[in-house]
Amino acid sequence: MQFAIAIPSDADSWRIVRRAEELGFARAWFYDTQMLSADPFVAMAAAAVKTTRIRLGTGVLIPSNRIAPVAANAFASLNKLAPGRIDFGIGSGFTGRRAMGLGAVKLADMEEYIRVATALLRGETVEAEIEQNKRLIRLLNPELGLINIRDPIPLYVAASGPRARGLAAKLGAGWIVTAGDAAAMADMQERRRAAGYGAKPLDAVVMTGGAVLEEGEPTDSPRVVAQAGPRAAMLLHRAADAALAGLPMMAPMPPAVVETAAEYVELARKFTPQGAYYLENHRGHLMFVKPEERPFVTAELIRSTTFTGTENELKRRIAELGDVGYSEIALQILPGQEHAIEDWGRIRRAFV
Repeated sequence: MQFAIAIPSDADSWRIVRRAEELGFARAWFYDTQMLSADPFVAMAAAAVKTTRIRLGTGVLIPSNRIAPVAANAFASLNKLAPGRIDFGIGSGFTGRRAMGLGAVKLADMEEYIRVATALLRGETVEAEIEQNKRLIRLLNPELGLINIRDPIPLYVAASGPRARGLAAKLGAGWIVTAGDAAAMADMQERRRAAGYGAKPLDAVVMTGGAVLEEGEPTDSPRVVAQAGPRAAMLLHRAADAALAGLPMMAPMPPAVVETAAEYVELARKFTPQGAYYLENHRGHLMFVKPEERPFVTAELIRSTTFTGTENELKRRIAELGDVGYSEIALQILPGQEHAIEDWGRIRRAFV
């Protein structure tokens, strides 16, 4: 099992990424959430020149945020700064789109986006639809060395549901999930076998968050809420999106927190401006717990939705992920909580 970090993009992200490299983390994933954090390619470029070994990936790029040729050029540009250390993570869009009141990108559109971007990164000439017109395009001057398309840039697809898993399997891509359950892994392995990739090792990443409890520390202590609470609150935000905009939950609601989520939805109905509840709903998403949502971020919610526990408990849970077939756990490091990486570094050393 390898360890990674997942971070809200910031021009200064290189500082925590360099510390992750020093601690032996294998990768850093950068959020593509344009209404909440900085541009991932800016943050990744700074990290690329400040590190030497750690891999850098979009965790995950949203297709609607930039056209495929621009994304391909950005990845190739990063690949010049950190040759062979760049990963192309992509998903249909959660926070980056829901923070604008939008649902996910259609899977067919995402597949087409991947087709164009990856063909360009292989140096191919590819037909792409741009402004409702089909055109043949390619990266024209790679021989000048301004970009790097020689070193491969692996593809990772964020896929929670069965249709998205089907796409990841079809493409033979790496797989990013937010919950590492055995049933989803079994389904993905079967889909990969059907697609002809059964013999190829699966790089499966569980992107999550939580906190390492100190001896006798309650699960809802101020420190734990600061580190794990934003991850737990994601379920509340999803519940509001489902109730107020009809957007999918993406995962079943744990029975123990149904009542808490319902109470939060009632609060979200009062968010202003009216008709744009999502502005307040997603403010702070995966970064901090807002004062008004703090009463709903309970110990039970944190236990149900995050990797929070004692060192021994977390070592056991992470080992179980590896036993099922997951190859990486990517742990969220929040703004203002960068010191938490030291706790996770201790956990990581147990898996060397």
